[in-house]
Amino acid sequence: MAHRLITHLLKDLTNMRTKIIAGNWKMYKDLNESAELLNGLKTKLAVLPNGVKAIVCPPFTSLALAKTLLEGSPIAIGAQNMYHEDEGAFTAEISPKMLKSVGCQYVILGHSERRQYFKETNEFINTKAKKALASGLIPIICVGETLEEREKNITDQIVSVQVKGCLKDISSADAEKLIIAYEPVWAIGTGKVATPQQAQEVHQLIRKLIGQLYSWATAEKVVLQYGGSVKPENAKELLHQPDIDGALVGGACLKADSFAAIVQAAA
Repeated sequence: MAHRLITHLLKDLTNMRTKIIAGNWKMYKDLNESAELLNGLKTKLAVLPNGVKAIVCPPFTSLALAKTLLEGSPIAIGAQNMYHEDEGAFTAEISPKMLKSVGCQYVILGHSERRQYFKETNEFINTKAKKALASGLIPIICVGETLEEREKNITDQIVSVQVKGCLKDISSADAEKLIIAYEPVWAIGTGKVATPQQAQEVHQLIRKLIGQLYSWATAEKVVLQYGGSVKPENAKELLHQPDIDGALVGGACLKADSFAAIVQAAA
């Protein structure tokens, strides 16, 4: 009887988590192309399904435009990166203060491309995550293993080190606000995708780890996204795994039809 009650309580907590679909535009779309995509999304996602949020993360050059065009829309705006200072002599960097001024509520931190090409470490991502939270932005913190690491069967070890490093000294109250996106590096932009079972296994690991770092109550509140070649064709099965609460979408977010279909699949 007690076991059945606990199962129902956990199911209720899981159902309380909002499904969050975020589109990472990466280095695509100039101003005119951005306007076309934003207008298309505003039309197709004029009303979001119950319990689902949608976020667009355009390049910095299109954020102000997004704020203007999405006025009155339920679609939220996020940035693809930020620096951990409000201002200063940091040429080419963007501050959380600047992001908030153009309507950003979210910011992607630690994407594998930032780790790979710009050598960002867990410690640096942790510093930025703390600053984002202190500034009123919700970080989408990315973690994930390479193909080589998966083939060596050290996925759990790699992801655990990343999660622990990125969450270091973040309070439970702040941890409950953030989003963690599991993105297997081998599935980003390759057309390969983790099977729903593979994705669920790592999401379950992350939630269990958060429970160990904080509490199970905190772990049940943290939104965990999957990213890596998410498409309308595979979105529904991925998004209905018990510990997958959304998706960080790459290529499929660059067309209004496909991104809107993924948002609808989350319902």
